[in-house]
Amino acid sequence: MPVDNGTPLISWAQMTSGAFADLVRDFRDVPAQGAVLLEATRELEGMCARRLAPFTVTESHRAEGIDPDELNGDASVPMDIRSTISMSYATALGGNSNLARQVWLNEYAVRYPEFWTYSNVTVNVVRSYGGSQSGVTLLDGPATDSGRVWFLLGSFIPIGSQIYVTYSGGYTTIPADLVRAAKYMTAAYVIDELDPMGDHGHDPDVLRMKALDIVMNYMRE
Repeated sequence: MPVDNGTPLISWAQMTSGAFADLVRDFRDVPAQGAVLLEATRELEGMCARRLAPFTVTESHRAEGIDPDELNGDASVPMDIRSTISMSYATALGGNSNLARQVWLNEYAVRYPEFWTYSNVTVNVVRSYGGSQSGVTLLDGPATDSGRVWFLLGSFIPIGSQIYVTYSGGYTTIPADLVRAAKYMTAAYVIDELDPMGDHGHDPDVLRMKALDIVMNYMRE
């Protein structure tokens, strides 16, 4: 059975660097440490319906119409050599100005975009009336604060085509508030295991609410 091998928001060293060190002192097994950190990370991501820790994913998007405010293929304006070649290719294949220019990725930094990193971005297209293209050339993006990917003018992506974007992303520098939320959530999981019936007066839900108060700022609207 496949195992979730994701990257936790915090390390065990961070978890044990403060007052929670006493709480987790009985977690000596390294795999168990990693598991509880990842469980806490996944719950935080579930709360805000966003990926936060570094990840790699493939998304599918339907190619939408070109923005009327954008430059289209009929504009008689100077173009650089890349756009000229791309437009010529699209024209040779029967394309026109009704070609998709952009797509928005599902995952981006809703806060602190300076801490977010995209890498290894590849775009493949299955065209709406047949044929496909791998490694579509990007003009710009993805933008860390919006997830916008902008295609080169003339890229042969007819409306209705399926766009597959494979990329790595996430916070490569974890914002301090998410570190705190991850500590709260990890502590809640540990309490659930050490005192599942609440016989010793521990209440993990208090810690979960503290974590929720933080990740509310990252929630998807």
